[in-house]
Order: sequence, then structure tokens, then C-alpha cells
Amino acid sequence: MIRPHIDKPLARVATHLVRWQVSANSVTAMGFLLGMGAAGFIASGQFIAGLVLFLASRVLDGLDGAVARQTRLTDLGGYLDITLDFIVYASMVLGFALADPARNALAAAFLTTSFMAPAATFLAYAIFAAKRGITTEIRGRKSMYYLGGLTEGFETILTLSLMCLLPYWFPVIAVVYALMCWITGGTRIAAAVQAFSSDERAP
Repeated sequence: MIRPHIDKPLARVATHLVRWQVSANSVTAMGFLLGMGAAGFIASGQFIAGLVLFLASRVLDGLDGAVARQTRLTDLGGYLDITLDFIVYASMVLGFALADPARNALAAAFLTTSFMAPAATFLAYAIFAAKRGITTEIRGRKSMYYLGGLTEGFETILTLSLMCLLPYWFPVIAVVYALMCWITGGTRIAAAVQAFSSDERAP
């Protein structure tokens, strides 16, 4: 887990941004724009340029949370953070499909569909955890409940970065990661069954 190694540097940068009155939502928006720009570069076959922009966007994605923790965590901030992340990840995959449709489109479609397994199970679990007052700070203070899995943010960033470095291998990497997404979805469903089954046992 890399969070203990990146929290302190991000917090130091966040301190300066707070002093300059840069809001967490502004950092989130900038990270999103860089991520969409990365997808555009990838679609045009400029994979290294896409990788640079993508990594910059992910730095900002971590930085927005650091800024929020030094100011105020909000529901809107948490909402924008998670939804824009999913849009960037899916757009990156679409970029590879557009870069070489004949070679990449089928694997890209499978991966984009597979993203739904961790995404849907993550968001649905967070909704019902909030309803029951279940909280955790294992990954630091967050605006919503974060349920772990095999394909979290770091793994997704690593996979997309590897695709940029080895674009010819995109179909293989995409299929492997798609299968990992299904495993994550399955484990989260199992966790939900265990956590929420008390309703089913109630008379």
C-alpha cells in the first residue's frame, strides 16, 4: 500500500495550495481535464505524451483529497472525485480503442464493461454503509466509505500506465485486468452479503 508514502508529500503541497486559496474541487477539475487530455493523446497514438498527462492528472487526484482534509471534506467533493475518476479511466481505454480499432476495440469493450463490476459494487456498498452508519479510516478520512479490492486506484493507474508504455500489448493487459475487475466485484458482493444479511434474517 503506497498511501503512507505519499500522504506526507501531498500534505506539504496541499498546505501551499490552501494558503493560495485553491479549493479541492478546483484541483479535482484540473486533474479531470488533464486525464481527458491524456485520453485524447492516446487516441491519436501519442502514448508517452498521454502517459505524462495521465500521471499528472493522478497526482492532482491525490492532491485534491489532501487539500480537502486541510479545509473541509464535502459530499460534492467526494462525488466529483470518484465519478470523474471513473470517467477518466474509461476514456483512457476508449483512447486505446480509437488508436487501433482493429486490434484493441474488442479488448477495450471487455475492459470497459468489466470496470462496472468494481465500480457498481464499490458505490452501492458505500450507499448502504452510509445508511447503516458504517465508517472506516483505513485509507484516511474520506467523504464516503471505501471498500478495498484487487483493482483499486493504484492498480488501475499502474495498468493504464503499462498500456501506455507497451501499447502493442494492450489487448493482453486489458483482458487480464478485466478478469481482475470481476474478481474484485465478486469479493465485494461477498462482503456485502456478509455485512448486510442481517436484514434478511430479521423476522
